Amino acid sequence: MSAAIELLGVRKRFGETIALDLPEFLVPERTVLALIGPSGCGKSTLLRLLTGLIRPDQGQVLVGGTPMGPTTRSTILPRIGYVIQDGGLFPHLTALENAVLVARHRGWARERVDARIRELLELTRLDETLLGRYPSELSGGQKQRVALMRALMLDPDVLLMDEPLAALDPMIRSRLQRDLREVFRRLRTTVLFVTHDLAEAATVADEVALLRAGRLIQRGKPADLANAPADPFVTEFLAAQAPPEALGWSR
Repeated sequence: MSAAIELLGVRKRFGETIALDLPEFLVPERTVLALIGPSGCGKSTLLRLLTGLIRPDQGQVLVGGTPMGPTTRSTILPRIGYVIQDGGLFPHLTALENAVLVARHRGWARERVDARIRELLELTRLDETLLGRYPSELSGGQKQRVALMRALMLDPDVLLMDEPLAALDPMIRSRLQRDLREVFRRLRTTVLFVTHDLAEAATVADEVALLRAGRLIQRGKPADLANAPADPFVTEFLAAQAPPEALGWSR
């Protein structure tokens, strides 16, 4: 299976701080990988590199085999969907207008837009009656479903999600975690899912990658981190969240 995402010899500094230092970081096609770690570990920096918002000081970032750069960014971005923590919806646009914004910008025909919206309503389990509402009239969970529709509108090869559920209350968050897992299973899209929450990572992702100070500490199934930690920090990070046996990760 080929890699949908590749970071090769990538280093990124902000002043004297090393934000990211990844000799090799690959995400195969159709893999759902959760990026976990403490604040400032490099998770969001990695996503910003993948979208070309910032450039590495060293190394190469590739999406679908194409190096990200000033001349290629405009062709790569339509293949990437991006969902941020609060959804990032435009407050002056309705849910429908937010969802179709990029497709309309790219000149999609009305019939094509309508057909895609019907597909996404079913996929994200959003009530069609909510499409005429503005973001201020939607709940947190509803806003995230609209943001997911917008991110998936162009049927991207790669989906980036930067702590999309962090601001939601526990019950809504739990429901959306299960729904997202089903969405990922059906789409078979490559997903990078940033979260602080190990239980959430285990729910939505195939595997997890633990970062610390810009470096990859360990990658694998959640049970691998619990049963065979590669570094004392892995055990410390897991213990700060919940006992591994409580999450069903111990042998």
